[in-house]
Amino acid sequence: MKDRVIKTMKSTLLLFILLGVVSGRRIQLLRGLPATRTVEENSPAGVCVHTFNVTLSALSSEGVAIHPTIVNSNPLTEAFDIESMGDLVYRVVTTGNPVLDYETMPKRLDLQIFVEDTSGRTDLNTLTVQVVDKNEPPVFRGNMAIQTVTIYILEGTPPEQIYQVRAADPENGGLKYSSLPASVPFLVSESGTISSKKEFDYEKDPYWYFLNITVTDPEGLNSTRTLNINIININDERPYFTMKQRIYRIPEEQSPGTVVANITAKDPDDEDSASRLFYSIQSSDTYFSINPSTGVLQVTRRIDRDVLPLQLHPNISVIVRVEDSPSGGHASEMEIIITIEDINDNPPECIPSTFRKEINENTTAGTFLLDLRNYCKDIDADVPNNLFNFTRLSGFGSNNFALESTGSGRLVMTGSIDLENPANLGVEVYSLTVRVRDIASPNYSNIIYIYIRIKPVNDFFPVFDSLSYEFNVRETTKVGSRIGKVHARDADWPPSVITYSIVAGGGTKDYTNVFWISPTNGDVKILARLDYETTQKHLFTVQASDQEKTATASVTVNVLDVNDEEPVCSPNFYSSQITVSLAAGTNVNGFRIQCQDRDSDPRSFRYFIKEGNVNNHFTFSPSAGSNTSRLILASRFNYESGLDKSWIYRLRVCITDDNLLSARDKATHLVKTGTVSLSIRVIPNPTTAITTTPGFTLVTKKENLYSDSAWYVPFIITLGGLLLLGLLGYLGLLLATWLRTRCPPVHKADGAPLINDPGKKKPKKEVVLKMTRLNTVFDGEARDPVTGKIYEFNTWSGARRWKKSNEPLQPTPAMQVTSSATDSGGHDTGRAEAPSKKETSEKRKEPTAETKRKEPTTAAKPSAGPSQTPGQDGVKVQKQK
Repeated sequence: MKDRVIKTMKSTLLLFILLGVVSGRRIQLLRGLPATRTVEENSPAGVCVHTFNVTLSALSSEGVAIHPTIVNSNPLTEAFDIESMGDLVYRVVTTGNPVLDYETMPKRLDLQIFVEDTSGRTDLNTLTVQVVDKNEPPVFRGNMAIQTVTIYILEGTPPEQIYQVRAADPENGGLKYSSLPASVPFLVSESGTISSKKEFDYEKDPYWYFLNITVTDPEGLNSTRTLNINIININDERPYFTMKQRIYRIPEEQSPGTVVANITAKDPDDEDSASRLFYSIQSSDTYFSINPSTGVLQVTRRIDRDVLPLQLHPNISVIVRVEDSPSGGHASEMEIIITIEDINDNPPECIPSTFRKEINENTTAGTFLLDLRNYCKDIDADVPNNLFNFTRLSGFGSNNFALESTGSGRLVMTGSIDLENPANLGVEVYSLTVRVRDIASPNYSNIIYIYIRIKPVNDFFPVFDSLSYEFNVRETTKVGSRIGKVHARDADWPPSVITYSIVAGGGTKDYTNVFWISPTNGDVKILARLDYETTQKHLFTVQASDQEKTATASVTVNVLDVNDEEPVCSPNFYSSQITVSLAAGTNVNGFRIQCQDRDSDPRSFRYFIKEGNVNNHFTFSPSAGSNTSRLILASRFNYESGLDKSWIYRLRVCITDDNLLSARDKATHLVKTGTVSLSIRVIPNPTTAITTTPGFTLVTKKENLYSDSAWYVPFIITLGGLLLLGLLGYLGLLLATWLRTRCPPVHKADGAPLINDPGKKKPKKEVVLKMTRLNTVFDGEARDPVTGKIYEFNTWSGARRWKKSNEPLQPTPAMQVTSSATDSGGHDTGRAEAPSKKETSEKRKEPTAETKRKEPTTAAKPSAGPSQTPGQDGVKVQKQK
């Protein structure tokens, strides 16, 4: 910053001087200038180049305002300065900055010197300085000019040029190079080339050399610099092992980290320092590892001498490698043999360690049972570590067994065992223990458990408690009930499992097996209903088996008679009509019932009317003591006084089989009851014979049942019905339209009477009813009060037909057909008097079979012929309107 300010001031001063000179105020103030002087190059600071003085003008009495100053702007003028010597005498001296150099600087320098007095007068003159050449010593170039150069040479490098010295003569003279001392194996040529004269070996030659290089100019001036040459060691030698031992012995089962050996090696390249070597194991063995830095060989994992392959080959070969570099260096290898020594570290083991043996009871003494040595082994590799014996036979029942010798391990019987013997009763398994023990220290041992089961021998037959069993069973006993039990024993120990079975008998003509016996406990049960009336006694044979031996016993089952049959009467349903004027005591239409009971005497029947006998008009005779009884009208009907109101009597007749029992026995004995249903219709006395044509009304009762899962069936049927109904309506509409267009209505003639002429008969309209035969089974019979013939009818559907003399009564059907006849006025001719409202409501509430049936018309024409026969299909009925 200071130099920059000085330069700025000089420039400003120079500007002022030029302005003053131009203005014409310049006078001769500098004495001794201009002048020419010489100065040697490389002159140091302070060398006087020229001396001059300043002469003041007459107007300047106070001295110099601006002292003589070099005002050149050339940077080389800084190599000079003006110093005052007093009394206005000045000299120009060198500053040494920069040093004058003849070879690199101008040979001539013009210094402009300016001065100004106090009156403002100035003077400017020139001092010419000529630089004179001087002979200088040579100068080293490059690194040797500023420092001591060190050259590094790798050992093993062949003789070659190792360095080029560079120097210069300021006067550009020729230079020569030389070196000292002469004993070093290096050569310096006159051109400055340094070459090695041999191939260096770091392990044999000196590690470094000093070489003084001198450069000389033609006039004998010289310069000297020192050159250091260091020989660099390279990795050119293999490391070698310094240990001599190659075989080591260690016991098995050493803990990981146990030191086996300390591997040492040396690298010739590092003779004067600690070798930096790297150790490794080249073999595939995993039992050992080596510290890569220290070479300590140690155990890595468990070493078991007793397993393969060490059991057969206890020597482990370990290849150790030492390297002087982690990669790419020199290496050496050495084989180390490590022998694993066996120790007694395993107890003898038996597989299995628990034995289960079965022998029959009564096995003789001395019988060989088991050889333990075949199952035991000590896995230690060497003798005596793998030797063992058997000792200490003990346990429950050990007195019956023994070991032949401690070394053999053979177990034998010493006595016979009988399970039926009270001394051995309940004992089936003997628990023994044997200790197997090492011979060598520390005498490891194990325990063998032996369980000997005495297998029972079946010596005895099963024996029933009784050779025959007899059970009394009521015939009404439910199927599956227990009726008795048989039991057998076996003297063998432990008791044998006895199973029971029926081996003979126990069947009927309807059932192969009527009885069943439990195979485990002997319980006897019935599989089918017993019937005293069919079979009074059953005999069968049961067997007891212990899987090998069997025994049998006979079983008798006496069936006890029980009143379990109810009376059965014929007919079980009867329908008839009687006139209101029928006399009391009359057998109603000659009706009688005949009953039978499989388990009761015919004299045991008793007859009574339980329901429907309003005002007790009907009774049976005889009422008890016979298997046949007649229906009798006990009292006359009285409708005129209002005592009787019902015209139809539905009687429920009960027949019991307790007539021969006393009152006390009736409370305790089982009484069975049979029933017969009667329908008696009372017909008023007819006053006028009305010709009627019998007609039939078909009443069909249908019931559709669907399962819960078929919920869609009613929906589909309903939908289909609606669609069909719509289709039929549409077709009917089309038919009506067609008839209207084809058949116009016939107009009545004028004057036609509007009131029916009573003298004219109404034309008869014939209505054809087609009867569908729903059920042709006829299970009831009755007498036609008009013709007196017996006809059969279906109790459900009401269908009728005249009875054939040789045709038996048929079972009850599921459908019925009722008949009705209407007169020309549409009134029912079959009744003389309309039933009361109460009867009508009762009929609506109880749509029984009787309400659905109607009797044949009393005024039926005999000439109706076959077309009027009940139950016939296609009957034509004419009605007058």
